[in-house]
Amino acid sequence: MLNIIKFFMAPKGAKKTAGQLAELFGLELRGDANATVNGVAPIADAKPGQLAFYSTEQNSAAFKILPLSVLENTRATVILVQPEMAKHAPKGATLLITDTPRGNIVKILGEIYREKPRFGISSDSHVERGVFFRKKSTVYVGHFATIERGAVIEPDVKIYPGAFIGRNVTIGRGTIVQTGAHIENATIGADCVIHAGAVIGKDGFGYTRQDGHNVFIPHVGRVVLGDRVSVGANTCIDRGVMTDTRVGDGTKIDNLCQIAHGVVIGSECFLASGVGLAGGTVIGDRALLGGHVGVANGIHIGNDAEVGAQSGVFRNIPDGDRQMGFPAVPGLEFWRQYAWLKNNSKKPAGKK
Repeated sequence: MLNIIKFFMAPKGAKKTAGQLAELFGLELRGDANATVNGVAPIADAKPGQLAFYSTEQNSAAFKILPLSVLENTRATVILVQPEMAKHAPKGATLLITDTPRGNIVKILGEIYREKPRFGISSDSHVERGVFFRKKSTVYVGHFATIERGAVIEPDVKIYPGAFIGRNVTIGRGTIVQTGAHIENATIGADCVIHAGAVIGKDGFGYTRQDGHNVFIPHVGRVVLGDRVSVGANTCIDRGVMTDTRVGDGTKIDNLCQIAHGVVIGSECFLASGVGLAGGTVIGDRALLGGHVGVANGIHIGNDAEVGAQSGVFRNIPDGDRQMGFPAVPGLEFWRQYAWLKNNSKKPAGKK
């Protein structure tokens, strides 16, 4: 009985033919144009009727190239593959040929598992007078969501149950605000995703000590997110004290991150889970911060820089540099220190 329930409740992909996918995404088709795809699966686990991909692209160290035998033995009906790998595909499989399978699988996943459109404003939601909807008929507002007066909601926005949109907040076209997210004092760009429980635009941890007491500094800045920004579940982005906290276009922030007041993050960055940025931090474009990286007040991290997981950053990092450790140092220096400690920790006490 449980298996039956799982079958009916599991996400179902929209049926597409190989010919439709080839035409839609400009792919070369080899095989049966009428081969039907009703789902996508990893190439090692794919079953007949499913699409899988195989790639030798090495876009980053995180991408592992699977053994060729996985491609040779797959049961997938349709395979997305590079031209030079096509000869290794099983006979009878329909192939979609592209130089970039990883990039195209993202598009195909979005097409096959596209969420059904949601429209309408729930009668259980609380939308105050003075909320401006640019095109109300295209907007979805779920149960018990709250939108306060002065908010501007652009077309195609989805606000899920229990979300809160404060006064004078602007939500850009096509942005999704997930369940329980809380947004105040902010301007959100187009096509952003604000995941469940994220808090954007609350006061930061800004205090001064006066006469032996901690005195809160009023915050009057905002949070400004560019287009295509993703904010992970339970991540907090604080408003600035007198300047805005800013996140550039295309930047992806993982779950459980803390972005303090007045931080500026460039475009197309990756911040992994648990990253903490102290006030005034400036991060350039395309930077990559691993999980649980901590950055001290006012630090500058350059364009294309990378910081390894669990590092503590107390000094500026120049463009393109790769650092790790606590405190963070250039990668080669870190490994030299590690090797020295490892070698010397094996020697008996008192010996040099």
